[in-house]
Amino acid sequence: MAGGPNATYPRPPAPISDYGLLGDTRTAALVASDGGIDWLCVPRFDGEPLFGRLVGGPDAGTFRVGPAGPSTVVERRYRQHTATLETTWTVGGGRLTLTEGMVAEVRHRLLPTTLIVRRLSAEEAAVDAVVEFDPRLGVRRRRPRVRHRRRAVCEWGSLAVSLDSAPALTIEPGRPTAVTVRPGSPVILVLAVAHREPLMHVEPAAAWELLVADEARWRAWTADIDESLPFREHVVRSLLTLRLLTYSPSRAPVAAPTTSLPEDPGGVRNWDYRYVWPRDASIAVSAFLSVGKPDEAHGFLAWLLHASRLQRPRLPALLTLHGRHVPAERDLPGWPGYLDSVPVRIGNGAAEQHQLDGYGWVVDAAWAFAQAGHLLYSETWRAVRGFADVVARRWPEPDAGIWEVRAPAHHVHSKLMGWLALDRALCIAETHPLPERQRRQWQKARDAIAAEVRTRGFDPTAGSYVRTYGSPDLDAALLVLPLLDFDDIESPRVRGTIDAIRDRLSAGGPLLYRYPPGSDGFPGAEGAFLPCSFWLVQALARTGRRAEAVDLFRTMLDHANPIGLYAEELDPATGAHLGNYPQTLTHAALIQAALAIRDAPTGEPRSGLP
Repeated sequence: MAGGPNATYPRPPAPISDYGLLGDTRTAALVASDGGIDWLCVPRFDGEPLFGRLVGGPDAGTFRVGPAGPSTVVERRYRQHTATLETTWTVGGGRLTLTEGMVAEVRHRLLPTTLIVRRLSAEEAAVDAVVEFDPRLGVRRRRPRVRHRRRAVCEWGSLAVSLDSAPALTIEPGRPTAVTVRPGSPVILVLAVAHREPLMHVEPAAAWELLVADEARWRAWTADIDESLPFREHVVRSLLTLRLLTYSPSRAPVAAPTTSLPEDPGGVRNWDYRYVWPRDASIAVSAFLSVGKPDEAHGFLAWLLHASRLQRPRLPALLTLHGRHVPAERDLPGWPGYLDSVPVRIGNGAAEQHQLDGYGWVVDAAWAFAQAGHLLYSETWRAVRGFADVVARRWPEPDAGIWEVRAPAHHVHSKLMGWLALDRALCIAETHPLPERQRRQWQKARDAIAAEVRTRGFDPTAGSYVRTYGSPDLDAALLVLPLLDFDDIESPRVRGTIDAIRDRLSAGGPLLYRYPPGSDGFPGAEGAFLPCSFWLVQALARTGRRAEAVDLFRTMLDHANPIGLYAEELDPATGAHLGNYPQTLTHAALIQAALAIRDAPTGEPRSGLP
């Protein structure tokens, strides 16, 4: 079955869209279609990379399991309504299938913090495969100290990793191992990770059973999602993706599991997204609520209450998974980046920005929770009141806006979201206690925002709201306008804004730029921003243009990768996915777009939707 070391063929960088996601709600791995795990941080999403080849080059490590020679991928899919990924290749006269996944958190059972199960099986003929296990830890890409005790154990101080196999293979980290997979005799590999705790070993057969049980839990989780949802299978896949990107100890969704995948290949627009943006997380929470998953919403609100306590009533723009300050942004010298896109960064410089819009998203999520029939805990309501007070006091100030520009300005979208924070806080106050003086202060500030935005934030010549006061530029974030109840959805201002954005920010077909290219002060270009297209679907559906919304949604589905995942951006010329991946905001926007189609105020028939 097993042979000695075997040379492997060169591995050119895979397109971003080539990667599949494995996750356990604590961390996530990206695996290419050749079977290479090229990104995995341990023990959490924002931990040190164990396999970092994606942006750190070959010296940053990989864990490849797949064909030993030339092959063709014939099928790649997630098992229905699970997080288990299957990749099948044709190799000579045989077929080789890699079935893999990470075991999500299981209560009442002692298991490693991270457990990856990978199973190779052959059909029709024996197939030569290879195992390339080369872990390198952290920014220095350190090789491990290796011990062999029935299995390979790699150690770096407080971190230990083991690789077990059945049948037993002699695997030497950093050297490829050949294996022949025969029909009826699968090969199972089990990777276990321990950080500051004993390293627990799980026998390969037992690990496989754990993965099968994990599939059953995911199917049960998806079973009660409304069967009549339009585009249900796509919505379910996005919901599963969001759940995999939600850190289970806190229920806080991470923006993406990666750092420094470029918005402009070869350029400097490379950022670390392995943190929690309350804005993005609130959009994801609203998506969970809308499909009947209140536990995720309740967990996130409780986490935000805890995480923001040290800075309250200020709402930080972003936080770590544990609610702490995000590390200062720094470059990693010697890391070559994805497609030579440098610098590779860890930490994020937007952490200290004032972003008024975040308050609107968070308070709106709290309102959605209350609207669903759940009372906010007194401490949660106290925090929401504090957020509304900040908005009432600071809304006249310029801010960095949703797009985190480095030069503050009076962003119209930010003002609208400030209005939303106050309006929704007043709605919550209908069923929660609020002093009359505070109510009057909120009402006064809300009305003042509305008056100023309608005067200074609207361009009568263009018939549209604009990006910043006094500027003719547009902002695709304003597509949320018909969702806010700020203006009547039949208002010419609302429809004019939608149509102007669709026309002037078009990147071709269904794609939109988030603002005029080249207007953000950063060097280089960027792609079309995928959440904006789903916001356009929402806007069209909300304003009664359901047929247009459905057509646009269908077209956007064609831009997913073959297994239903989306990055942050797309190159309009080539269709290549750009930016960190997969992106929480994009998948949350997809879900909300589908829900908007479901709820569209129109008498059009709803048959014929998948």
